[in-house]
Amino acid sequence: MVRLLLLAILLAAILPATGVMQPIARAISNGAIFLLFLVNGMRIDRVEILRGFTRLGFFLPLIIWVFGAMAMIGLALSQVGASLLPPLAALGFIYLGTLPSTVQSATSYTMLSGGNVALSVIGAALINVLGVFVTAPLFALLGGGEVADVGSETIVRIALLLVLPLVLGLSIQHLTRSWIIRHKPRLAWLDRIVIAIAVYVALSGAVEQGIGSQVPPFAWAWLLLLTLVFLVLGNFGAWFAGWALRLPRADRIAFLFAGAQKSVAIGAPLAALLFRPEDAGFVIAPLLLYHLLQLMIAAPLSTRLANAS
Repeated sequence: MVRLLLLAILLAAILPATGVMQPIARAISNGAIFLLFLVNGMRIDRVEILRGFTRLGFFLPLIIWVFGAMAMIGLALSQVGASLLPPLAALGFIYLGTLPSTVQSATSYTMLSGGNVALSVIGAALINVLGVFVTAPLFALLGGGEVADVGSETIVRIALLLVLPLVLGLSIQHLTRSWIIRHKPRLAWLDRIVIAIAVYVALSGAVEQGIGSQVPPFAWAWLLLLTLVFLVLGNFGAWFAGWALRLPRADRIAFLFAGAQKSVAIGAPLAALLFRPEDAGFVIAPLLLYHLLQLMIAAPLSTRLANAS
């Protein structure tokens, strides 16, 4: 995933999709997004989602943490970054804060840490389904309405490219689940390729607008620092929240990874629908940094948690 993201960034910098190629690239991206969410609907077990509602003492605080506390942290960091970063990059912290968890990473690192894998799977899946409906209006409410197109046309696009395939996938998963499980390794590549395409299209617009000249070196340093602060607050906050809820250690680990990980799998495709191509690359800059950094710290963190248990 890291290699594909870096390749998408490099390709956008060297050969961005601009001019007549831009609508073609967006059409390819939209088709890939539809396919990704169709497959997501097939593999997110409906029974697991329904089972999640029986553990409200775990999942309700998790939802509040992901879409409430993390969104407020993003809002605060956006205000701090307003005088240090280009406005769209600062706004990207609000967007980052409103995104759901990433299912695969949250589950994998929970397992490696000796946490409650079942809770992690259900929690991350539930959060992702909610994110399709919650992220866009929450982002607009917290201050992104002037940049994000959340009008009727965009709502229709989100419904057609995210909600419709997700619902279709959920409705036919009893026919396709065995096939999905059998081809799971190959489908992991579908996730990565679709994300890379969405990132490439978003960054192409930013390159066309001169992101290299508009973001001076000191601003990149501040962007990295603020993203690190977000990552630390997200992880320590989720761990402390689990302690405050008096969760057993295994459940607390599940809460940590489902609560602090952020999903580029939804963030990049949704950005392609919400923002103009020339804006999207700036807005997702904090998300891309956060995703790369969370992959770097999650492995040693899970090893430490496993050794401490």
